[in-house]
Amino acid sequence: MIEIRSSTVLPAMRRDIEFVTADGHTLVGEVSIPVGGAPVGTIVFLHPLPTAGGFMDSHIIRKAAARLPALANIAVVRFNFRGVTSVRGTSGGSFGHGVDERMDFEAALAWTRSQGLPNPWIIGWSFGTEVAMNHAIHHDVAGVILLSPPLHRTTAETLALWNANEVPVVALVPEHDDYLKPAEAIERFAVIPRLEIVAVDEGKHLWVGEKQTYRVLSEIVKRINPAALPLPQEYPSGV
Repeated sequence: MIEIRSSTVLPAMRRDIEFVTADGHTLVGEVSIPVGGAPVGTIVFLHPLPTAGGFMDSHIIRKAAARLPALANIAVVRFNFRGVTSVRGTSGGSFGHGVDERMDFEAALAWTRSQGLPNPWIIGWSFGTEVAMNHAIHHDVAGVILLSPPLHRTTAETLALWNANEVPVVALVPEHDDYLKPAEAIERFAVIPRLEIVAVDEGKHLWVGEKQTYRVLSEIVKRINPAALPLPQEYPSGV
């Protein structure tokens, strides 16, 4: 058995992907699919703020893609928003302040559906939560998970639109978040009575450390494939 650590990459079918937005920009990304069977669900990740270094390799997203196909039978789609560069490459276009990124999200979701990947859950982190809450309301998704939502670009009126459907919405709010702590999150999200707030003790906005990574990934799996819990912290070597 091997201990699962920060750099551990577990088996999956991985390939580079590209898709084109409605305004003609080519975005680059990667899909990671479980080996040997259809996934029970799919994650479409929306990464943190590009102007603050957010990209498809931001550590929670990278680790989810490295682990969850093998540990939880979940497919993971991750990509760079417009104008963002990673090892995978650079997506076309330039930063759209959360407005033009609507087309990035829509292109990613359309690509996911075109591949027959099931039950797409939209998971945003920081800036990505605002793209999710502002734009996913208009689409058929299985659920939404918000990691460290700052609520800088999302109004109470936009949040209230989510009362028009029954899609699960979960917010993971770190105890020591830089922008929105649990008590304030309860107040700000009160316009969506069914939204579930998970206050994470000792958590910070960037979820640094294996303890926080494990907690975040476990909370994700709890919503998409709870039968896979608890997530193993070791994996058979040579598999």
